[in-house]
Amino acid sequence: MSNAQHSRSATAATAETTFKEEPTLSLAGTRTDLEYGEMPSTAGRISLWQHLNTDVDPAECTGPLAAFCFMTGFIDCISFSAIFVWCGFQTGNFAQLALALARLWEPSPTGSGHNTEFHIADRQALTSLLTFNIGAFFGRFGDRIGSHKRIWLVGATLLQVLFTAAAAIAIWQSNQGSVAEIRGDPSWTGPLTYLGIAFMSASLGLQGIQGKRLNTQFTTTIVLTTVWVELVTDPRLFNLRQKVITRDHKLIAAVALFTGAFVARAILASAGAPTALGVGAGIRVLIALSWIVIPGKKLAKA
Repeated sequence: MSNAQHSRSATAATAETTFKEEPTLSLAGTRTDLEYGEMPSTAGRISLWQHLNTDVDPAECTGPLAAFCFMTGFIDCISFSAIFVWCGFQTGNFAQLALALARLWEPSPTGSGHNTEFHIADRQALTSLLTFNIGAFFGRFGDRIGSHKRIWLVGATLLQVLFTAAAAIAIWQSNQGSVAEIRGDPSWTGPLTYLGIAFMSASLGLQGIQGKRLNTQFTTTIVLTTVWVELVTDPRLFNLRQKVITRDHKLIAAVALFTGAFVARAILASAGAPTALGVGAGIRVLIALSWIVIPGKKLAKA
Protein backbone atom coordinates (compact mmCIF):
# COMPACT_ATOMS: atom_id res chain seq x y z
CA MET A 1 0.00 0.00 0.00
CA SER A 2 1.32 3.44 -0.94
CA ASN A 3 1.95 6.17 1.61
CA ALA A 4 -0.91 8.27 0.15
CA GLN A 5 -3.40 5.41 0.50
CA HIS A 6 -2.21 4.67 4.02
CA SER A 7 -2.66 8.37 4.95
CA ARG A 8 -6.22 8.45 3.56
CA SER A 9 -7.14 5.28 5.46
CA ALA A 10 -5.78 6.71 8.71
CA THR A 11 -7.73 9.95 8.21
CA ALA A 12 -10.98 8.04 7.55
CA ALA A 13 -10.45 5.88 10.63
CA THR A 14 -9.84 8.96 12.78
CA ALA A 15 -13.00 10.64 11.48
CA GLU A 16 -15.03 7.49 12.13
CA THR A 17 -13.69 7.24 15.67
CA THR A 18 -14.51 10.91 16.34
CA PHE A 19 -18.02 10.42 14.96
CA LYS A 20 -18.62 7.44 17.26
CA GLU A 21 -17.40 9.31 20.31
CA GLU A 22 -19.66 12.32 19.84
CA PRO A 23 -22.87 10.72 21.25
CA THR A 24 -21.05 9.95 24.50
CA LEU A 25 -20.01 13.58 24.87
CA SER A 26 -23.48 14.84 24.00
CA LEU A 27 -25.11 12.59 26.59
CA ALA A 28 -22.90 14.07 29.27
CA GLY A 29 -24.01 17.52 28.18
CA THR A 30 -27.63 16.39 28.06
CA ARG A 31 -27.60 15.36 31.71
CA THR A 32 -26.58 18.85 32.77
CA ASP A 33 -29.21 20.44 30.53
CA LEU A 34 -31.98 18.36 32.07
CA GLU A 35 -30.97 19.32 35.58
CA TYR A 36 -31.62 22.94 34.68
CA GLY A 37 -34.92 22.28 32.92
CA GLU A 38 -33.53 22.97 29.44
CA MET A 39 -34.01 20.90 26.31
CA PRO A 40 -30.89 18.90 25.43
CA SER A 41 -28.71 20.75 22.97
CA THR A 42 -27.55 17.75 20.92
CA ALA A 43 -29.64 14.72 21.84
CA GLY A 44 -32.94 16.00 20.42
CA ARG A 45 -36.23 15.45 22.20
CA ILE A 46 -36.60 14.20 25.75
CA SER A 47 -39.35 12.06 27.24
CA LEU A 48 -42.25 13.47 29.23
CA TRP A 49 -40.89 11.82 32.37
CA GLN A 50 -37.54 13.53 31.92
CA HIS A 51 -39.30 16.85 31.35
CA LEU A 52 -41.38 16.40 34.51
CA ASN A 53 -38.17 15.93 36.48
CA THR A 54 -36.81 19.32 35.46
CA ASP A 55 -37.13 22.52 37.49
CA VAL A 56 -39.35 25.44 36.60
CA ASP A 57 -38.01 28.97 36.70
CA PRO A 58 -39.85 30.75 39.58
CA ALA A 59 -39.50 34.04 37.70
CA GLU A 60 -41.70 32.57 34.95
CA CYS A 61 -44.46 31.31 37.27
CA THR A 62 -46.60 34.45 37.36
CA GLY A 63 -49.54 32.81 35.60
CA PRO A 64 -50.01 29.73 37.83
CA LEU A 65 -49.35 31.72 41.00
CA ALA A 66 -51.90 34.36 40.03
CA ALA A 67 -54.34 31.49 39.42
CA PHE A 68 -53.52 30.18 42.91
CA CYS A 69 -54.49 33.59 44.32
CA PHE A 70 -57.70 33.40 42.29
CA MET A 71 -58.46 30.02 43.87
CA THR A 72 -57.85 31.42 47.35
CA GLY A 73 -60.55 34.02 46.84
CA PHE A 74 -62.75 31.44 45.13
CA ILE A 75 -62.62 28.85 47.93
CA ASP A 76 -62.80 31.39 50.75
CA CYS A 77 -65.90 32.96 49.25
CA ILE A 78 -67.67 29.60 49.24
CA SER A 79 -66.89 28.81 52.88
CA PHE A 80 -67.52 32.31 54.20
CA SER A 81 -70.85 32.60 52.39
CA ALA A 82 -72.07 29.44 54.12
CA ILE A 83 -70.48 29.48 57.58
CA PHE A 84 -68.57 32.81 57.95
CA VAL A 85 -65.27 30.94 58.25
CA TRP A 86 -62.31 31.49 55.93
CA CYS A 87 -60.76 28.20 54.84
CA GLY A 88 -57.51 29.93 53.91
CA PHE A 89 -57.01 32.68 56.50
CA GLN A 90 -56.06 30.79 59.64
CA THR A 91 -55.15 33.84 61.73
CA GLY A 92 -58.82 34.52 62.39
CA ASN A 93 -59.63 30.86 63.01
CA PHE A 94 -56.79 30.56 65.51
CA ALA A 95 -57.91 33.70 67.36
CA GLN A 96 -61.48 32.36 67.36
CA LEU A 97 -60.32 29.28 69.24
CA ALA A 98 -58.73 31.52 71.87
CA LEU A 99 -62.08 33.26 72.29
CA ALA A 100 -63.79 29.89 72.68
CA LEU A 101 -61.40 28.94 75.48
CA ALA A 102 -61.82 32.31 77.18
CA ARG A 103 -65.58 31.77 77.31
CA LEU A 104 -65.03 28.86 79.68
CA TRP A 105 -64.51 31.40 82.48
CA GLU A 106 -67.60 33.41 81.59
CA PRO A 107 -70.95 32.90 83.32
CA SER A 108 -73.40 30.63 81.53
CA PRO A 109 -76.26 32.38 79.68
CA THR A 110 -78.64 30.48 81.96
CA GLY A 111 -77.08 32.15 84.99
CA SER A 112 -75.71 29.00 86.63
CA GLY A 113 -72.13 27.80 86.29
CA HIS A 114 -69.80 28.64 83.43
CA ASN A 115 -70.32 28.74 79.69
CA THR A 116 -68.92 25.40 78.47
CA GLU A 117 -70.62 25.36 75.07
CA PHE A 118 -68.34 24.81 72.07
CA HIS A 119 -70.23 26.77 69.42
CA ILE A 120 -70.65 25.38 65.93
CA ALA A 121 -68.63 28.28 64.49
CA ASP A 122 -65.77 27.32 66.81
CA ARG A 123 -65.96 23.68 65.72
CA GLN A 124 -65.90 24.69 62.08
CA ALA A 125 -62.93 27.01 62.65
CA LEU A 126 -61.06 24.21 64.43
CA THR A 127 -61.80 21.82 61.57
CA SER A 128 -60.46 24.33 59.06
CA LEU A 129 -57.31 25.06 61.08
CA LEU A 130 -56.38 21.42 61.60
CA THR A 131 -56.99 20.29 58.04
CA PHE A 132 -55.26 23.34 56.56
CA ASN A 133 -52.13 22.33 58.45
CA ILE A 134 -52.52 18.72 57.35
CA GLY A 135 -52.63 19.92 53.75
CA ALA A 136 -49.55 22.07 54.29
CA PHE A 137 -47.79 19.08 55.87
CA PHE A 138 -47.89 17.36 52.47
CA GLY A 139 -45.41 20.01 51.39
CA ARG A 140 -42.72 18.02 53.19
CA PHE A 141 -42.90 15.52 50.34
CA GLY A 142 -42.18 18.37 47.97
CA ASP A 143 -39.04 19.19 49.92
CA ARG A 144 -37.83 15.64 49.32
CA ILE A 145 -38.80 15.51 45.65
CA GLY A 146 -37.73 19.06 44.86
CA SER A 147 -40.05 22.00 45.43
CA HIS A 148 -39.29 23.46 41.98
CA LYS A 149 -39.64 20.21 40.04
CA ARG A 150 -42.53 19.97 37.62
CA ILE A 151 -43.51 16.51 38.81
CA TRP A 152 -44.11 17.87 42.32
CA LEU A 153 -45.93 20.99 41.15
CA VAL A 154 -48.19 19.00 38.81
CA GLY A 155 -48.80 16.19 41.31
CA ALA A 156 -49.55 18.48 44.25
CA THR A 157 -51.92 20.59 42.17
CA LEU A 158 -53.74 17.45 40.98
CA LEU A 159 -54.07 16.44 44.64
CA GLN A 160 -55.74 19.80 45.22
CA VAL A 161 -58.11 18.89 42.39
CA LEU A 162 -59.07 15.72 44.26
CA PHE A 163 -59.56 17.64 47.52
CA THR A 164 -61.77 20.22 45.80
CA ALA A 165 -63.80 17.56 43.99
CA ALA A 166 -64.24 15.63 47.25
CA ALA A 167 -65.48 18.82 48.93
CA ALA A 168 -67.99 19.33 46.11
CA ILE A 169 -69.33 15.79 46.53
CA ALA A 170 -69.55 16.13 50.32
CA ILE A 171 -71.46 19.42 50.16
CA TRP A 172 -73.72 18.09 47.41
CA GLN A 173 -74.60 14.98 49.44
CA SER A 174 -75.28 17.06 52.55
CA ASN A 175 -78.34 18.63 50.89
CA GLN A 176 -77.75 21.88 52.76
CA GLY A 177 -77.83 25.45 51.51
CA SER A 178 -74.95 27.46 50.13
CA VAL A 179 -75.56 30.93 51.56
CA ALA A 180 -76.21 31.94 55.18
CA GLU A 181 -77.97 35.24 55.75
CA ILE A 182 -77.34 35.49 59.51
CA ARG A 183 -73.93 34.99 61.10
CA GLY A 184 -75.32 32.96 63.99
CA ASP A 185 -77.23 30.65 61.65
CA PRO A 186 -74.74 28.92 59.30
CA SER A 187 -76.01 26.98 56.30
CA TRP A 188 -73.69 24.04 56.91
CA THR A 189 -74.23 22.10 60.11
CA GLY A 190 -74.20 18.40 59.17
CA PRO A 191 -71.29 15.92 59.32
CA LEU A 192 -70.76 15.92 55.55
CA THR A 193 -70.32 19.68 55.52
CA TYR A 194 -67.48 19.33 58.04
CA LEU A 195 -65.89 16.95 55.58
CA GLY A 196 -66.34 19.54 52.85
CA ILE A 197 -64.71 22.23 55.01
CA ALA A 198 -61.82 19.86 55.72
CA PHE A 199 -61.14 19.15 52.06
CA MET A 200 -61.37 22.81 51.06
CA SER A 201 -58.98 23.85 53.83
CA ALA A 202 -56.52 21.06 53.03
CA SER A 203 -56.44 22.12 49.38
CA LEU A 204 -55.48 25.66 50.35
CA GLY A 205 -52.88 24.46 52.85
CA LEU A 206 -51.15 22.44 50.15
CA GLN A 207 -51.45 25.33 47.70
CA GLY A 208 -49.89 27.67 50.24
CA ILE A 209 -46.73 25.65 50.74
CA GLN A 210 -46.33 25.23 46.99
CA GLY A 211 -46.44 28.99 46.54
CA LYS A 212 -44.14 29.64 49.48
CA ARG A 213 -41.43 27.26 48.28
CA LEU A 214 -41.25 29.02 44.91
CA ASN A 215 -40.19 32.14 46.84
CA THR A 216 -41.74 34.85 44.68
CA GLN A 217 -43.58 38.12 45.30
CA PHE A 218 -46.81 36.10 45.56
CA THR A 219 -45.51 34.57 48.84
CA THR A 220 -47.97 31.81 49.90
CA THR A 221 -50.76 32.95 47.51
CA ILE A 222 -53.06 32.59 50.54
CA VAL A 223 -52.76 35.54 52.93
CA LEU A 224 -52.53 39.07 51.54
CA THR A 225 -51.69 40.82 54.83
CA THR A 226 -47.95 40.66 54.14
CA VAL A 227 -48.57 41.54 50.50
CA TRP A 228 -50.48 44.71 51.45
CA VAL A 229 -47.82 45.81 53.97
CA GLU A 230 -44.98 45.32 51.50
CA LEU A 231 -46.95 46.89 48.66
CA VAL A 232 -47.75 50.20 50.34
CA THR A 233 -44.17 50.53 51.63
CA ASP A 234 -42.50 49.63 48.33
CA PRO A 235 -39.94 52.39 47.55
CA ARG A 236 -40.92 52.26 43.87
CA LEU A 237 -44.67 52.19 44.42
CA PHE A 238 -45.30 55.40 42.47
CA ASN A 239 -42.88 54.72 39.60
CA LEU A 240 -45.82 54.26 37.27
CA ARG A 241 -43.78 54.46 34.08
CA GLN A 242 -41.53 51.57 35.05
CA LYS A 243 -42.11 47.86 35.38
CA VAL A 244 -41.57 47.06 39.07
CA ILE A 245 -41.93 43.36 39.83
CA THR A 246 -42.05 43.83 43.62
CA ARG A 247 -45.06 46.10 43.15
CA ASP A 248 -46.74 44.70 40.05
CA HIS A 249 -46.87 41.07 41.16
CA LYS A 250 -48.39 42.03 44.50
CA LEU A 251 -51.08 43.99 42.68
CA ILE A 252 -51.72 41.00 40.44
CA ALA A 253 -52.12 38.80 43.54
CA ALA A 254 -54.64 41.17 45.10
CA VAL A 255 -56.67 41.58 41.91
CA ALA A 256 -56.66 37.82 41.27
CA LEU A 257 -57.93 37.02 44.78
CA PHE A 258 -60.64 39.68 44.51
CA THR A 259 -61.71 38.32 41.13
CA GLY A 260 -61.83 34.77 42.44
CA ALA A 261 -64.15 35.74 45.29
CA PHE A 262 -66.36 37.74 42.91
CA VAL A 263 -66.68 34.88 40.43
CA ALA A 264 -67.39 32.32 43.16
CA ARG A 265 -70.17 34.43 44.63
CA ALA A 266 -71.75 34.82 41.20
CA ILE A 267 -71.74 31.05 40.74
CA LEU A 268 -73.09 30.50 44.26
CA ALA A 269 -76.02 32.79 43.61
CA SER A 270 -77.03 30.92 40.48
CA ALA A 271 -75.93 27.31 40.93
CA GLY A 272 -74.87 26.67 44.54
CA ALA A 273 -71.72 25.56 46.35
CA PRO A 274 -71.34 22.06 44.81
CA THR A 275 -71.31 23.51 41.30
CA ALA A 276 -68.92 26.27 42.33
CA LEU A 277 -66.53 23.72 43.82
CA GLY A 278 -66.79 21.64 40.65
CA VAL A 279 -65.78 24.68 38.63
CA GLY A 280 -62.92 25.25 41.06
CA ALA A 281 -61.71 21.68 40.56
CA GLY A 282 -61.70 22.26 36.80
CA ILE A 283 -59.65 25.43 37.19
CA ARG A 284 -57.14 23.54 39.30
CA VAL A 285 -56.76 20.97 36.51
CA LEU A 286 -55.77 23.77 34.15
CA ILE A 287 -53.27 25.09 36.70
CA ALA A 288 -51.76 21.61 37.03
CA LEU A 289 -51.29 21.35 33.27
CA SER A 290 -49.76 24.82 33.11
CA TRP A 291 -46.78 23.67 35.19
CA ILE A 292 -45.73 21.46 32.27
CA VAL A 293 -45.22 24.38 29.90
CA ILE A 294 -43.67 26.90 32.29
CA PRO A 295 -40.11 27.70 31.08
CA GLY A 296 -37.31 25.96 32.94
CA LYS A 297 -34.33 27.43 34.71
CA LYS A 298 -31.66 28.87 32.47
CA LEU A 299 -28.29 27.18 32.24
CA ALA A 300 -25.63 28.86 34.34
CA LYS A 301 -23.02 30.47 32.11
CA ALA A 302 -19.43 29.47 32.74
